[in-house]
Amino acid sequence: MSLLERIKGELNKITVLRSLKFRMFLIIMTVGLICCLVMRFGIIQSYFNRAVEVRTGDVQNQIKILADHLITYNYLQDPTSEVVNAELNMLSNLYDGRVLIINNSFKVIKDTYNVSQGKTIISEEVIRCFKGESISNYDDNNNYIEMTVPITITLNDTPQVIGVILTSVSADSIMTNQEILDRQAILIAIVLLIIVFAVAVAIPRVAMQPFDKVTNAINQVKAGFTDEKIVAEDYTELEHIVDAFNQLLARMKVLDDSRQEFVSNVSHELKTPLTSVKVLADSLNTQENVPVELYKEFMSDIVDEIDRENKIINDLLSLVKLDKAAADLNIESVDINKLMESIFKRLMPLAKEQGIDLIFESQRPVTAEVDEVKLSLAITNLIENGIKYNKKDGWVKVILDADHQFFTFEVSDSGIGISEEEQKHIFERFYRVDKSHSREIGGTGLGLAITRSTILMHRGSIKVTSVLEEGTTFTVKLPLSYIQ
Repeated sequence: MSLLERIKGELNKITVLRSLKFRMFLIIMTVGLICCLVMRFGIIQSYFNRAVEVRTGDVQNQIKILADHLITYNYLQDPTSEVVNAELNMLSNLYDGRVLIINNSFKVIKDTYNVSQGKTIISEEVIRCFKGESISNYDDNNNYIEMTVPITITLNDTPQVIGVILTSVSADSIMTNQEILDRQAILIAIVLLIIVFAVAVAIPRVAMQPFDKVTNAINQVKAGFTDEKIVAEDYTELEHIVDAFNQLLARMKVLDDSRQEFVSNVSHELKTPLTSVKVLADSLNTQENVPVELYKEFMSDIVDEIDRENKIINDLLSLVKLDKAAADLNIESVDINKLMESIFKRLMPLAKEQGIDLIFESQRPVTAEVDEVKLSLAITNLIENGIKYNKKDGWVKVILDADHQFFTFEVSDSGIGISEEEQKHIFERFYRVDKSHSREIGGTGLGLAITRSTILMHRGSIKVTSVLEEGTTFTVKLPLSYIQ
């Protein structure tokens, strides 16, 4: 096997481990295996404990009956009673165990094994039994149940322990039954594991079908744009994913429509001046002996159209630059008051030409981290629009203010205003409120788009309020410190 094949094999393994289906399969199998093991050992242990408990209870009942017989036949003084000895032997044989009778001198007077008879036996269990306690223990090393039961008589209404019956009972039969039960439990566990395996294979397949549907829809979008929305009501979590995807789909459609509209507008805007130039040039070419005055007039119109074309191209280039990453911003600490004053000084001749008063009000000195060139262009666009789209003897006012975190400036005018419907579109590229007026003053419909892009690059916001025939106010809010 080549190195490349090995690498591919390892990658495939990693892909399988990352699969949600595989992880669901693994979780179900793990849970199923744990449940089978718990069931098996739980049932076995429960059976064993219960069997030992039942065996202990049965033997204790037999021993208590035997204790009464020992008293009746005065066995502790005369251990020769054939009836009692027969009962002791029968009990020993029945439970495959051993029975010892101990008198109050701790002497073994009867041992069904005939091993410790006549010997003295002192142990914690025997001593506690002489105090009236009945004790039972399971010896898991020797697989025996050991019990001590007191032999009690009543003298003057006071119970007295005169002896102890010490019994050891074999638990071999319980272990044999436990082994049989264990084999049956293993078979049941294997059957359950097979069922769990089938479930673990089936559930991920069924559970992932809605996700496959979403994947197919995404592939359709990747292959070719689609207007169809995805509907998935299988899981709440999947609904959130589908909703987000549908919103993304709608956003993509808007962007695609915007792109097509932008290309169409660019084509139209670039073509219009060229068409005018061609018409003017053709008019000159088709006429003979063109008067110098007419020639100069046509050439002047051609120069105006070329200037208009150049302005459109420059604005498009500005938009392209603004569409790049914000890392292109040249951030530095700038005195905003001085920046405003320099912009006003530069636009004052245009304002006087239009008969517009420029007013600047600063509430306080403001210094902020901005790209001076780009922000200057945005502010200039807003003030210039206020001048161009104003009324005769109107005004444009800029109010600058700041708090501890942001600075704001309002650019308001007494101009023609913008309708509520058109306010939704003024930041779109090539959109112009008054197209005839825009053409007269040389507007391209890109100024506000450039302004908005600049403000957003600075992590700021811009909003507009306007009333037709009363004026317009643009409010810009920017952070004093640039946010990366």
